[in-house]
Amino acid sequence: MKTQNATKQKTSKGLMGTGIITAIAASLCCITPVLALISGASGIASSFSWMDAYRPYLIGMTVLVLGFAWYQKLKPRSEEEIQCDCETDERPSFWQSRKFLGIVTVFAVLMMAFPYYSPVFYPDNKKEVVYVNTSDIVTMDMDIEGMTCAACDSHVTHAAYEVDGVLDALADHKTGKATVKFDKSKTSEEAIIKSIDATSYKVSKHEIRK
Repeated sequence: MKTQNATKQKTSKGLMGTGIITAIAASLCCITPVLALISGASGIASSFSWMDAYRPYLIGMTVLVLGFAWYQKLKPRSEEEIQCDCETDERPSFWQSRKFLGIVTVFAVLMMAFPYYSPVFYPDNKKEVVYVNTSDIVTMDMDIEGMTCAACDSHVTHAAYEVDGVLDALADHKTGKATVKFDKSKTSEEAIIKSIDATSYKVSKHEIRK
């Protein structure tokens, strides 16, 4: 019975570890742009964008794994297991406790929800611009490759606002498009595209309109 309890504790620990890994993997495509911004390594922003297609499966796996871990913790123990605990007088370590499983679950939920609150990590770098000549104000519509979530949108708009002369920027991963309004007397479409491409999201097509 002691061996059986040790096996159950090892299984529980393995489930929690798997839950953490799958939860992180589920949002890795959205975590990377934020890490890229913080570290200054903007070129890695879309490194894991390919994982977005697997996100629903990873979230499902996380829910199943942690659900089973909680079932193992909360299901009533048999008389044989209770008797074994009394004989050995062993208590599970913190790493196999319900408290730690609760911490793991909260962490997993935060990771899976990361795409929804990730924009808060991006500083507001929108500049105050004085309009000199409205005839110099133009709008550029772009098709952007690699955007998969709200974090990607924030990263692209942040890159656009880094260019002096940009007045407004908006990106949408759902449509794969971005719109930038800028003063052509202060910057150029090439400079804006270069700034966005530096994030590793790529401008595949662009069009200028008044």
